[in-house]
Amino acid sequence: MATSLKLDEEIKLKIHSLAQLRRRTDHWIMCEAIRKYVEAEESKENFKKEALESWQHYQETGLHLTGEEVEQWLSTWGAKNEVEIPQCHE
Repeated sequence: MATSLKLDEEIKLKIHSLAQLRRRTDHWIMCEAIRKYVEAEESKENFKKEALESWQHYQETGLHLTGEEVEQWLSTWGAKNEVEIPQCHE
């Protein structure tokens, strides 16, 4: 699928300069920028989706962990006394 972009001269010059510095083509720089943008946006959407699903689960069940419980659990990560995630409760 072919796609074209219309860019203003200022951004074209910046892309070209960066491409020369990186020893890449202008095309590569633009593709890489778009790829990173799309990945970042997908990550944000996945985070929002997971948060909404978690909120819905909480509303349906009332099960949760407090911030303090999570902090205590996370503080054991990588330590000799690392513990499993605590059980959710009402």
